[in-house]
Amino acid sequence: MAIDMNIELLVIGDSDFLIQQVREEWATKNSKLLPYLYHVQELRKRFTKTEFQHIPRVQKRFVDALATLSSMIQHPDKNFIDPIPVKIHNQPAYCAHVEEEADGKLWFHDIKEYLAKGEYPELANTTQKCTLWRLSNNLFHSEGILYRRTPDLGLLRCVDAREASRLLEEIHVGTCGPHMNGFVLAKKIL
Repeated sequence: MAIDMNIELLVIGDSDFLIQQVREEWATKNSKLLPYLYHVQELRKRFTKTEFQHIPRVQKRFVDALATLSSMIQHPDKNFIDPIPVKIHNQPAYCAHVEEEADGKLWFHDIKEYLAKGEYPELANTTQKCTLWRLSNNLFHSEGILYRRTPDLGLLRCVDAREASRLLEEIHVGTCGPHMNGFVLAKKIL
């Protein structure tokens, strides 16, 4: 569309590395990126003027808005991928629902008992004992609270279903900060 309209093009991106490569200020050494770079250079020739500008990720709201707008425009050429419909729900997603255990015990009750007493549950078979032993390797019990060790030597506190639901709802509604993408939200939950 932009080529057909014969316009001057301003390309804004949040990757300084890619912007510098397209401007030919930095060399492109990655062979996987070279076909894309050549394609951009060929497209660039079809415009009267093109400018590539870097916007830091902190200030990328404008870039996000432009990307959203560009995904809404229908291109007449059928080779392009149609936009993905996005539905906004009025209630939290199913992943925010945490079910309580049927027997009324915490999900980590058996692990806690195994760590405290060193004994397996009475009716546990060999597979369940192995699983319990494997799960307990990265966990430890301190003053009634069960913690999981992470590879970066951090600690994650194990919570029951009620507290997990409260935490998910609190984080999902933005109480713990601004709305965030899935990766940041997962890190925030941890």
